[in-house]
Amino acid sequence: MAALAVAVPTTVQAAPATEAAAAAILYRHATLIDGTGGPALPGMTVVTRGERVEAVLADAKVTADMLKGAEIVDLTGRFLLPGLIDSHQHIATPPNRRRAEALMRRDLYSGITATRIMADDLRSVAEIARAAVVGEIASPDLHYAALFAGPSFFDDPRTLAVSAGVKPGTGAWMQAVDDRSDLPLAVARAKGTGATAIKIYANLPADLIARITKEAHRQDMQVWAHGMVFPTPPADVIAAGPDVVSHTCYLAYQAVDKRPATYQQRVAIDPAPFIARNNPVMAGLFATMRERGMLLDATLRVYQEGEKRARTGGGPAYCSLDLAAALTAQAHQAGVEISAGTDGDTEAGAPYPGLFEELELLVGKAGFKAAEAIRAATLIGAKAMGQEADIGTVAPGKLANMVVLTRNPLTDIANMRSVLMTVKRGRAYHRDDFKPVTAEELGRD
Repeated sequence: MAALAVAVPTTVQAAPATEAAAAAILYRHATLIDGTGGPALPGMTVVTRGERVEAVLADAKVTADMLKGAEIVDLTGRFLLPGLIDSHQHIATPPNRRRAEALMRRDLYSGITATRIMADDLRSVAEIARAAVVGEIASPDLHYAALFAGPSFFDDPRTLAVSAGVKPGTGAWMQAVDDRSDLPLAVARAKGTGATAIKIYANLPADLIARITKEAHRQDMQVWAHGMVFPTPPADVIAAGPDVVSHTCYLAYQAVDKRPATYQQRVAIDPAPFIARNNPVMAGLFATMRERGMLLDATLRVYQEGEKRARTGGGPAYCSLDLAAALTAQAHQAGVEISAGTDGDTEAGAPYPGLFEELELLVGKAGFKAAEAIRAATLIGAKAMGQEADIGTVAPGKLANMVVLTRNPLTDIANMRSVLMTVKRGRAYHRDDFKPVTAEELGRD
């Protein structure tokens, strides 16, 4: 297999003052998998200049003028994809900058160029996001939410971990709200943290969820909600109009006789009514989601990890992986667009992060085709963050966020684990330069 024709920089380089001043880089002779879900396109060239893609064209259409003065990267025999997106992650509960940077380093060198952060201590997240976007650290770009929940949620110990210095529920990044709250002010405070979304988490009534959603949208923020916001059932959460709902298994509570009244009272769900993948109650929910263009952040890996913990003496899993996979498959068959999110990570020393497991579960357990799983981790991930104009596919005008593989992921999704190089905002990070994450860096979670 052909080697890269040019050396890839091993350190972060300063971005040029203007795109016009930057020399073009031509990634030539690649097999392009562009993130739209379409077939692979052999013999393609992607032209980047600065942090943007300038052109995508067949090798035969590259002119002598385009080659003049350009840097050439020979990708013969390689597969070029959009940068990957993990649409459900946490990096600051509690804040630990060294741990966060180690995990983000592994993500970036594994091809992940953007991550959706689902509410943490945003004082810490905002600084990591700033350092990531300007290239001070090796990290995906971060897009994050501030959290809203009912006052009764704030006895959760995680709220203490993200609220050092303030009373839990009073910080702009994690607010306790009720029917007396000034919602325009609460949303404005959240927006002031740099968050682009409100995460609606737990212990809120249906009418208040609808009001929060309406106000967040009025202030040009997305709304990311749990599939059930106890005690509010999934149908009422969906009726409120969030942009994305998370955790497939929460949706199953719509079809059970007795639902928990609070987040703290979650109970196990009998998988029997759902395993056949044709539950009529779920069909109604998924039809509404599809009609409204609402995305599902499935997080299959969460349920796999729950089963592992149960087998090793942890608490019982309230939802099995088979149940989560059956619900995700039914949603997928109903036309709901599904993003690839992990809500967790692999251990120290693991060569790749949890997103690769999520992709393998989508294919192996939920019946996705490999191209559909890749789309879940590229274009749909971008939509889940409201960033599809800039990322998610390889296209002119978008950020030059790409990953190069040595093996074809369309023939086997496990071939995603063959990363050769990541390009983020036009800067190259070669996999050979990756330093594995150590237990010392991760510390105590």
